Amino acid sequence: MKLNELRPAEGATKKRKRVGRGDGSGHGGTSCRGDKGQNARSGGGVRPGFEGGQMPLSRRLPKRGFFNRFRKAFVIVNIGQLIVFPKDSVVDADSLMASGIVKGAGDAIKVLGKGTIDYPLTVKVSGISRGAREKIEASGGKVEVV
Repeated sequence: MKLNELRPAEGATKKRKRVGRGDGSGHGGTSCRGDKGQNARSGGGVRPGFEGGQMPLSRRLPKRGFFNRFRKAFVIVNIGQLIVFPKDSVVDADSLMASGIVKGAGDAIKVLGKGTIDYPLTVKVSGISRGAREKIEASGGKVEVV
């Protein structure tokens, strides 16, 4: 079997309904919309969440908490991910992005202590956990919070 011979299983696909193509098609006239009403009109229909005047579900449910618009979005990096860097190298936002560990800088980069590292690195990041700092310094490395 070749890629150009692949076909869907028998009965797995249906022809799409082509409406408004004349009475001979079986879908002419009102184009399967019925005769009158809001949904038969052009531009008709209701907005998402509208329940015919009944109080919408999104407004009936209780609300809890709030969303802080001013929060900082931290990008998390674990110590175990830093093993891609050679001994005595400087790990900062640019090098983390270049290596592909971090996709976008976000507001800040924070290093957490999951994993181990057994050679010294100089880590320059926005935040670091106490456990991560202890592991880096125990291996002979340095930590700078920028």
